[in-house]
Amino acid sequence: MAFKTDIEIAREAKKKPIQAIGDKLGIPSEALLPYGHDKAKIGQDFITSLADRPNGKLILVTAINPTPAGEGKTTTTVGLGDGLNRIGKKAAICIREASLGPNFGMKGGAAGGGYAQVVPMEEMNLHFTGDFHAITAAHNLLSAMIDNHIYWGNALGIDERRVVWRRVMDMNDRALRDIVVSLGGVSNGFPRQTGFDITVASEVMAILCLASDLADLERRLGDMIVAYRRDKSPVYCRDIKADGAMTVLLKDAMQPNLVQTLENNPAFVHGGPFANIAHGCNSVIATKTALKLADFVVTEAGFGADLGAEKFMNIKCRKAGLAPDAVVIVATVRAMKMNGGVAKADLGAENVEAVKAGCANLGRHIANVKGFGVPVVVGINHFAGDTEAEIAAVKEYVAAQGSEAILCKHWAHGSAGIEDLARRVAELAEGGSADFHTLYPDEMSLMTKIETIATKIYRAGSVTADASVRAQLKAWEDAGYGNLPVCMAKTQYSFSTDPNLRGAPEGHTIPVREVRLSAGAGFVVAICGEIMTMPGLPKVPASETIRLNEAGLIEGLF
Repeated sequence: MAFKTDIEIAREAKKKPIQAIGDKLGIPSEALLPYGHDKAKIGQDFITSLADRPNGKLILVTAINPTPAGEGKTTTTVGLGDGLNRIGKKAAICIREASLGPNFGMKGGAAGGGYAQVVPMEEMNLHFTGDFHAITAAHNLLSAMIDNHIYWGNALGIDERRVVWRRVMDMNDRALRDIVVSLGGVSNGFPRQTGFDITVASEVMAILCLASDLADLERRLGDMIVAYRRDKSPVYCRDIKADGAMTVLLKDAMQPNLVQTLENNPAFVHGGPFANIAHGCNSVIATKTALKLADFVVTEAGFGADLGAEKFMNIKCRKAGLAPDAVVIVATVRAMKMNGGVAKADLGAENVEAVKAGCANLGRHIANVKGFGVPVVVGINHFAGDTEAEIAAVKEYVAAQGSEAILCKHWAHGSAGIEDLARRVAELAEGGSADFHTLYPDEMSLMTKIETIATKIYRAGSVTADASVRAQLKAWEDAGYGNLPVCMAKTQYSFSTDPNLRGAPEGHTIPVREVRLSAGAGFVVAICGEIMTMPGLPKVPASETIRLNEAGLIEGLF
């Protein structure tokens, strides 16, 4: 049987005008700023008018540690939203926007898959409504203004060796990781070493996704530290007087985007901070708006639960005053086999023992999420080669952990394939058993927060950090930043910092190589192991096969 590709399925979608999608949530047409016929931004005045409405139920979709076998977290998020609507609930989904870098690199699209997709798929994975371009422009405006300030006399006394604000672009380009700017003589400024990060790693992106409105956005932008003086005192974005102009560039980008699923259900797609270097969740303003308009909101967090769910709980929920009512952990039989030691090339053969061995990774995530006081259910994202014995092994294991695993076939059958999970999630969320709490209090020291995450979530035996790292954390505490949450930056592939160490390791060491203060976003980044903020393209990038066919349609995107 030949399966249709995701892009072929998306192309056959019978989309409704975006006003009809807004109408499902009670959004009047005058509150929508259309971008074509099938997508629109939601006006701030309408969002403000929702303030006194009660919130719906918040459902988080997370996953096991990602493997090359694929887990389908976004696909399950979209499918669950459709499934809840199918069983009579008024539901919306909230996901992140796609970065061009991974799309043209190796990841492919970020709009779900199969018959559980958000459309328009091609536009979502390309320029969409221009939000990422606006973030790139705002970020680089600040970069230009910093160098311009130095050129015209440096009244702020910036130490040119300590300019920490780099430039960004929404593309993978390893050649730009470390560069020298301002070569060519006096008229071009003062040469210094700097570099580029990918746009999704920009603090501007993190700020846009945590800000409550334009005033809050401008305040947070002003709070960003961009450089230091020779006495190591900080220079802020507001000192450069860039915060106002940056806000102007981000005015439209701040408004959430409304699109639809293949089944014409509402989807908020807004923001996309890097899940390694930042908190990896869609915008707070989109999530809060959806909660005012729908009875159920299904959202996702980046990568596995050890990175994504932990940051969703400890950063996004803490900052936004949110509390999830239920959590779905996505797993696949194939991924369990990989965690159990099976090579990707051998995943087609039944191997129940490998499934059982690999379930330890899933069990760790279940325990961790339960530790936040939220009920958990496992969604087994079905693949055609899964056998009944392998599926049964996962269900039995999860039952032994005091939870439940439900087989989901939304990729192949849309909402009809995920009704069982939708009913269970609705039951858990409406049951009121959630007693959400964060992992650590605000007043805990920054180093102790890092150690708490490492030991309680990663099950590490110890955390190592040079004296300079510890001294920097203490200096930030003395400067009034000690109450900030910690954003751990490590590999997504393992509970450890070794991407090849699968399963559920214990007793390993978490090395904190560097710490960075994101004063505007409101968190401290702890970089553990080797983390790239500007990815490179693979040997054979996806961009080599992306093109327009003779009919003018995009091929190869996903």
